[in-house]
Amino acid sequence: MMENLKIKFKKNLSLIFFDNKLFLFYFVFAILETIIVRGFTVKNIFSIKPLLVDMAIILIVGSIGFLKTGKKQYHYYMFLLILFTLIEFINHIYYIFYVSFASFSELTGLGQAETVTGSIFEKLQIVNFIYLLFPIIFWLIYRKISYTSYYKMIEKITKSKRKFVLSLLFGTVFISISLLSATKTDYSRLMKQWNRGAIVERFGILMYQGNDLLRTLTPKINSLFGYEEAAYTFKDFYTQENKYIGNNKYTNVLKDANIIFVHMESMQDFLMDLTFNGEEVTPTINKLSKEGMFFKNFYPQVSSGTSSDTEFTLLTGLMPASSGIVFTSYYDRHYSTIPKLLTDKGYFTFSMHGNYASMWNREKVHPSLGYQKMYFRESFETPDKDDKDYINLGISDSLFFEQALSKLEKIEEENKNYMGTIITLSNHSPFQFLDKYGDFDLSNKVTLDDGSTEMRDYLSNTAVGNYIKSSHYADVSLGKFVEMVKNSNYFNNTIFVFYGDHDAKLTRKEMNVLYNLNYENGELFKEGEKEYKEYNSFMHDLNKKTPLILWTKNKGLQNKIKGSINNVMGMYDVFPTLGNMLGIENKYVLGHDIFNIKNNNIVMFPNGNFVTNDLYYNNSSNKYYVTKSGVTIEEDYIEDCKKYVEDVLNVSNLIIVHDLIYNEGETLYNSEINGMREK
Repeated sequence: MMENLKIKFKKNLSLIFFDNKLFLFYFVFAILETIIVRGFTVKNIFSIKPLLVDMAIILIVGSIGFLKTGKKQYHYYMFLLILFTLIEFINHIYYIFYVSFASFSELTGLGQAETVTGSIFEKLQIVNFIYLLFPIIFWLIYRKISYTSYYKMIEKITKSKRKFVLSLLFGTVFISISLLSATKTDYSRLMKQWNRGAIVERFGILMYQGNDLLRTLTPKINSLFGYEEAAYTFKDFYTQENKYIGNNKYTNVLKDANIIFVHMESMQDFLMDLTFNGEEVTPTINKLSKEGMFFKNFYPQVSSGTSSDTEFTLLTGLMPASSGIVFTSYYDRHYSTIPKLLTDKGYFTFSMHGNYASMWNREKVHPSLGYQKMYFRESFETPDKDDKDYINLGISDSLFFEQALSKLEKIEEENKNYMGTIITLSNHSPFQFLDKYGDFDLSNKVTLDDGSTEMRDYLSNTAVGNYIKSSHYADVSLGKFVEMVKNSNYFNNTIFVFYGDHDAKLTRKEMNVLYNLNYENGELFKEGEKEYKEYNSFMHDLNKKTPLILWTKNKGLQNKIKGSINNVMGMYDVFPTLGNMLGIENKYVLGHDIFNIKNNNIVMFPNGNFVTNDLYYNNSSNKYYVTKSGVTIEEDYIEDCKKYVEDVLNVSNLIIVHDLIYNEGETLYNSEINGMREK
């Protein structure tokens, strides 16, 4: 019996593949592409689970080709192969820059990002274009067999309907095996789509992209379906008692003060610990951290929207969208924001940036978020591209700050109170404008065999070395601005909030050069050598924290906001923390006042990872890294944190997609929550 089944199975496989060369090559090439893209990204080339799903999809959509003949069959398979090639090629490139996979909604929004996309191509290599070979080879094969009697032979032996059914059947069996063996966590990730790497690792690139298309259409679909369930989830979440709400010693300490956020492009925290030849990489930020209040373990919570995600989370206290970018897909929703709440208190609100207002769709988003006026590229005298004060995407930080100061002084003259955001520009990838960053020596003293010393520089012209030079330039420019503020007759009632918007998007391999470079010969120390320093994936993620500093030149306020805060803090915690100081409340914020939650804080990321004072958890691998020695981690604690993270990410996304603050918020807070608080 079993022998007969094996014979029948082989016969059916032969009928599908070997009696149709076009289908065979289509299938082999399509599968190879999926394996290659996983090899370059999530590194699981030999994993059977995603392979089964990719094979299933390729078989199912390919089965339709058996119902076509001659050139029509070739055109169909070529169309599919080109489609798969584009999926793999685009995702490979996208992963290089964002360490994530592409979303249809984000790709349609990249045009809004304008100059950002240019930095993607700086990292491309010839091998990234390998996918383009497969459609070309397929065309050559078709050309060759079209000159033979192949098609006449196929017409004689063809059993089109049977082949169609068998291909469809095999595909259905493969995908059923995969889905039946999937865990609850696998399905949760697939449904919510926020852990893209884990989806590709488990279900393959084709399932991810198809699922992403469905999720991209979610805003329109949900306008007709799913609203009631979302509203219930929203109400249920916010009616839960929050023990971290309340006053503390910083309540109203900044009431009626002006506030200026300084958005420091790609400025990471590790730079503050670096010196070369006695010179600090970030002398300005280091000094500000000592003069003001420094949050030492602060993490941005960005997805593919990078800088725009930071702006959104900072101003709303919500997380980025699970699919798409808020600034391009959900900018027309109603959010409770810092500018809106301060406008209600009589503040003038503004944003300021040296790039185009259309970048990240800010010309539409900033008014929606509550900024009353925008000072963008057209408001500044921008030099020509060959000028020393034109760096990367536009006006240099140095010239930008110089021109911004007079605008800020005028704003203070005309307004009793104001709140604004200044967005810097020069320290944006790619970090290649070395002739404009100024001199910063990255050499190191090396002792030779004869006892003499020599300065050697192997760090320059590496990715991390160029980033260090760019960041030093940005810090020096910031220092000039701070000095101008100190010397100005204005800003005596102003708090400056300096924050790094996100990491520099350097890979772990690129960052490892900083920690394991042998300055004697330019080689890297290897594992097992005495000088080798471990720099694993957990350390790399933890290294993505950025500076957050509250600073003022007002001596009285300086005494009230100073010192180092060690508890982990996320971008979504800034609003409730500052809001308490300013005397404003965002009812829908998802973060916490750090001075209330303290050691109990959980900083989550859009991919489901999270960090606490004790550990860093990776949602994709389901593994964690203990950051504090002597701490015992209970599995129940991990599960509770995972559940909390999933709930917050879910409710945040529902708020964004369904515009729940506008549609349900006031009703909720006027009844249930207020009644609960009275109790």
